[in-house]
Amino acid sequence: MGQTEMKATMRSYLKKLLQYFFQGVIVLAPIGITLWVVIGLFRWIDGFLPNIIYNLFPDLLEKDAAGNLKSLPGLGFVVVIALVLVVGWISSLFVVGRLVTLLDTVLEKTPGIKFIYSSVKDFLEAFAGNKKKFDKPVLVNVDAVDVWRIGFITQLSSEEFGMKDHVTVYVPHSYAISGITYIVPKDRIKPLKDVSAVDAMKYTVSGGVTDVHE
Repeated sequence: MGQTEMKATMRSYLKKLLQYFFQGVIVLAPIGITLWVVIGLFRWIDGFLPNIIYNLFPDLLEKDAAGNLKSLPGLGFVVVIALVLVVGWISSLFVVGRLVTLLDTVLEKTPGIKFIYSSVKDFLEAFAGNKKKFDKPVLVNVDAVDVWRIGFITQLSSEEFGMKDHVTVYVPHSYAISGITYIVPKDRIKPLKDVSAVDAMKYTVSGGVTDVHE
């Protein structure tokens, strides 16, 4: 094997390892963040909870040889679960909803902040909120002939830009949260009728590693 072939093989291996690394990050990130929040909350509560219980009910807790309070096994976990449930319940109340709406209005009208806030809000709501936009997967031709990208129709008409017969398509990047917005003629797209939006997004973000319908 020549030196050129060895370099090409090494680049291929490194590219594959990088693919696996980012795929692992995509899988582990939500799990890791969730565990970090829950464990951090548990440790925080478990740190001061014994003192509160001892002050209210001195007979419930004992002290060890060093004079430190012994915690009740499982109590911190129960308190964390109860706290999360209470926060979820409070957030669903009408009054809290009005406060959130008020804060939302203030942020959207604050100079300098409104651009970033409204852009991030619209982007997140397009994924999972009431304004879901990434639910129409398509193949879009924006490069060479017969070279297609996977994208999502976000606007069925671009009449505001003087192109009534064009659609707006968002094309996500692989292994990233970024993407490109294209305005293309309707005859340059092919709807993916047999592929769900979730499968199309996973396939694109993973760089084609994830199998469709897997």
